[in-house]
Amino acid sequence: MKTVFTNGCFDIIHRGHLDLLEYCRRIGDRVVVGLNSDDSTRKLKGDLRPINTEADRKYLLESLVYVDEVIIFNEETPYLLIKSIKPDIIVKGGDYFPEDVVGSDIAQVVIFDYVNGYSTTKKIQDISSR
Repeated sequence: MKTVFTNGCFDIIHRGHLDLLEYCRRIGDRVVVGLNSDDSTRKLKGDLRPINTEADRKYLLESLVYVDEVIIFNEETPYLLIKSIKPDIIVKGGDYFPEDVVGSDIAQVVIFDYVNGYSTTKKIQDISSR
């Protein structure tokens, strides 16, 4: 059984998130999502985030057919979580180099290209400007 790990804030679920999670499911048998806690999200995204609580974000992710398990972490990076899960593959969205991804010393890293036009920050800006 091949375990795939990905992580993020998943503050407002959008098409880009779903495409990423569907991709994780396609390449693995078990998908584990590391979810930034509310405190961790604030540190990364600023005092106005998250929009949704960690409990709500976890519930939404667990409701998706692509996701098998969601684990909230409070650290700046999910390194300790990755170390404990020992996934076969880590999937990260964006323009990272595999060797720069946290956990690249533990598992194979696959970079998933962002879906153009989809980001939580952009969604919030679009809503605010209406």
